[in-house]
Amino acid sequence: MIARRIARRPAEWKTIRNEFKHRWLIPFRAFEWMFEWAAYGLSRWSFLEVLEYLSSLSVLVGVILYFSESGDRIKQRHYQAWQVINTAQGKGGSGGRIEALQELNADKVALVGVDASASFLQGIHLERANLVRSDFSAADLRGSAFQYADLAFGDLHSANLRGADLVHADFSNANLSDTDLVGSNLAGARLDNADLSSADLRKANLNAISWRQIASIKSANIAGIRNAPQGFREWALKNGAMEDLAPGD
Repeated sequence: MIARRIARRPAEWKTIRNEFKHRWLIPFRAFEWMFEWAAYGLSRWSFLEVLEYLSSLSVLVGVILYFSESGDRIKQRHYQAWQVINTAQGKGGSGGRIEALQELNADKVALVGVDASASFLQGIHLERANLVRSDFSAADLRGSAFQYADLAFGDLHSANLRGADLVHADFSNANLSDTDLVGSNLAGARLDNADLSSADLRKANLNAISWRQIASIKSANIAGIRNAPQGFREWALKNGAMEDLAPGD
């Protein structure tokens, strides 16, 4: 709300001049007196009041337009992120995909079928992401975070997931053959119908994994696995897994 104040009418010059004992101060007071009259005149000018209202109105209009166009800005941001991801398909390196994928996931955009094969995505965070049928084959995902992510039917063969946080991730029907899972945290992960043939599971945390319906674990290395469910180790060895703790590991 605009609070407009009308300036007080200045005193007559004769009255002001008679108040001064020192004549050398009169020019300075005269200068101030002229500005008092200017302020008095302008305070009574309605045009300035209209300008003040218009200024406030323009701010209000700007705020309304900003929020009304927020949806378009979000769509534009998502479009640019998908451009980065799609342009970099089949190429090595990150190519800006880490930031693009994380941004889309933060906005709860489904990443179904995304192709990030052979990419460098070390340390990426895609918690609770919808990555059904995604392709991360041969990707460098060391130290990444996929807690509660849905990777069902995904292709992660030959991917490097060393030290990754995969707590409660869904790998149902996923291809994890020849995947490096050394030291990863698979606690609570779903592995129904997953292909773990030749996977490296050394020192992986397998606490409470869903394992009884694993499609294949042939030639997988389970040396040093931690917190494995009761019966898992025996079942894995019976079905072709091995325990080969490499020197220094």
